[in-house]
Amino acid sequence: MKKQMIPAAVTLLLSLLAVIGCQTFLSPCVHEDGAFGACHWAGRALLGIGCVSCVLSAGVLCLKKARLGFYLSAVPVCLLGIFTPGGLIDLCRMSTMRCRAVMQPAMIILFSVMLVFSLIGAVLSAKEGKQC
Repeated sequence: MKKQMIPAAVTLLLSLLAVIGCQTFLSPCVHEDGAFGACHWAGRALLGIGCVSCVLSAGVLCLKKARLGFYLSAVPVCLLGIFTPGGLIDLCRMSTMRCRAVMQPAMIILFSVMLVFSLIGAVLSAKEGKQC
């Protein structure tokens, strides 16, 4: 496996973890009356962001010619995933609520690690392009 593929594989796994997690064990608050709070919509946005990240990671693994472009396009997607919960979309006010205690820190960590691996992959892809 080439060096450029390792960051893509890690990013794909973390993206899948974010997608599955925001629907299961990292999901936002569930209100007793069945109402949707703002944190529900933050979870939905993170689901979409995670899906886009999965597609970009799969693109890196499948398309050799556009590898650098996929890595670079993953950077703003990861930044969006970092700043969505609590920043772009509000969460519950109490710090003990599930969305603030579980979902927000987990998604910030996941997307931050994905950001680092995307940047590493971009640097490795750029170095490979200069050697050819």
